[in-house]
Amino acid sequence: MRTYRRAASGSQRSGFTLIELLVVIAIIGVLVALLLPAVQQARASARRTQCKNNLKQIGVALHQFHDSRMAFPPARLIDYPLPSVITPDTTSGMDEPSWLVWILPHHEQNNLSEQFDLFQPYGSQPAAARNHAISTYLCPDRHIASSAVSPPDTVTITLPCGCPGGTVNVAGGAIVDYVGNHGDLSPGASLLPTDFYWGGNGTGVLISSRPKISGGVVETDWLDKIRITDVTDGLSNTLMVGEPYIPLGELNKTPYNGPGYFGRYLTNFARIGGPGVPLAHHENDQRASAYSFGSPHEGVVQFCMSDGSVRAISTSLSTTVLGDLTNRKDGASIGEF
Repeated sequence: MRTYRRAASGSQRSGFTLIELLVVIAIIGVLVALLLPAVQQARASARRTQCKNNLKQIGVALHQFHDSRMAFPPARLIDYPLPSVITPDTTSGMDEPSWLVWILPHHEQNNLSEQFDLFQPYGSQPAAARNHAISTYLCPDRHIASSAVSPPDTVTITLPCGCPGGTVNVAGGAIVDYVGNHGDLSPGASLLPTDFYWGGNGTGVLISSRPKISGGVVETDWLDKIRITDVTDGLSNTLMVGEPYIPLGELNKTPYNGPGYFGRYLTNFARIGGPGVPLAHHENDQRASAYSFGSPHEGVVQFCMSDGSVRAISTSLSTTVLGDLTNRKDGASIGEF
């Protein structure tokens, strides 16, 4: 006789209830919230390390240049007084490439270097060379190579004395996130021949230098050469290259972040520091100016010292000590900083 077993009316069901699912989602959300800051911090640390490595490579390239030419490269070529006729991007003794182009062969950038003539104005250089950004010159917290080109622009330049520099037309070109130490304000900034931005007046390591001119033609050499022996305060106590202050909204724009290969506008490839020119605390620091060093890394600005070592210096550093670090020959006793 066939028998039938009736299924129990309270048979068990598989799967989650709605409440259980919501609890699981809430737990996952809490875990993500806990892990996200750690992940972001790790990424920021990796970018800062890459920035440090870039500075180290630039320092090595500068010392290799010094070994081959027996001097550090000029930040730019410029004389006083300026030529009587100044035309956009084509004035000899004013518009030649900056120090970042001079050291290209020591970055294994021979092909790019060969496209430049160091003693010809920026406007006569090939456009492809002027717009070629190099990853070693870029901080990963600010740029990637594909976005590191500034367009032509019209800007108003203000000098560190607060004096108007006038409205100028700036050519476009590759930008950089590392700038040379031009020194401090001690030579002055009062529209005089002794001001720090003219050839030979800078107190830093990578300074504006006078071109060697013969018969009105710029020769393949420069005056005002800075050698290791000229850094009398000690290589480990003197800045050589650092990060520039770039306010929010000013990326790829002169005077904060314009074409770094163009020698006319100093702040695109060099900065100063000391009393009156502090390190920027952050990207919206109203005390800082286009002449200040600064960084996207919280609380510090990274520098390559003149001995090639790389240090992260606190943004709370006093301007007096900063001035001693930027001046290669002031004789100040710095100590630990």
